[in-house]
Amino acid sequence: MYEAIKKYFPIFVLPTIIAFLASFVVPFILGIYLSFCEFTTINDAVWVGLENYKSIVDDEQFMYSLMFTVAFTVVVMVLANVIAFTLGMLLTRGFKGTKIFRSAFFLPNLIGGIVLGYIFSKLIDGILYNTLEVTILYHEKYGFLGLVVLMLWQLVGYLMIIYIAGFQNVPGELIEAAKIDGATKWQLLRKVTIPMVMPSITICTFTTLTNSFKLFDQNLTLTAGNPSHKTEMLALNIYDTFYGRTGYEGAGQAKAVIFTIMLAVISIVQLSMTRKKEVQQ
Repeated sequence: MYEAIKKYFPIFVLPTIIAFLASFVVPFILGIYLSFCEFTTINDAVWVGLENYKSIVDDEQFMYSLMFTVAFTVVVMVLANVIAFTLGMLLTRGFKGTKIFRSAFFLPNLIGGIVLGYIFSKLIDGILYNTLEVTILYHEKYGFLGLVVLMLWQLVGYLMIIYIAGFQNVPGELIEAAKIDGATKWQLLRKVTIPMVMPSITICTFTTLTNSFKLFDQNLTLTAGNPSHKTEMLALNIYDTFYGRTGYEGAGQAKAVIFTIMLAVISIVQLSMTRKKEVQQ
């Protein structure tokens, strides 16, 4: 049986490999090449070297979008994980209605980002206009807060499920032993629960970091970068450069390459840092 699987394994994985090469590897390599070119279509690409990358250094809007994205990512990563961790801990206590609460918190994750963005744009605008007589599209701080609330509402339920799985894997006898030794609730949390749930923290931190840093659809539908690009995140800035400015396709492609490299480096650093703190069970 094993020999038969080993013999036909390449045949079964070949379609997946071909699809991966055609949909990811080849376009990625072509994208890197085009980032060094000036073009409107692939067929008229002209090599210009590092000119596209040099133009990014002087692009103040790109730098602003980078800082805005970093600030947004940090806020969401901290708040989403703290809230989801707390909910996960509460919903493993076994009180009545736990399953209903789990379903209610998880439900927003099933709604698409475009739909959520439009719903929240109407909801937040209505609240702001009725209370402060302002709209989200004309105030930078409300746009930032709106994006944070939207992201939290969508992500927290998903992260909560991961944390619940982590809490359920903490050995009960370990908790009991710590209590017998006189550990307080805070000591139990800091010295026992958190170390044992570190694999879940690693996954949730990675999820919030990557999803927040590359946020696009919610940003487009909620604020579209308004007012005056003050709430424009990196992905939307790249989109606007590539599709909204004639003659800047090469610069947009260069931004996309830089964006990919930054996201990969940040993700690798985060994973290595959190995995070092995981406890081998």
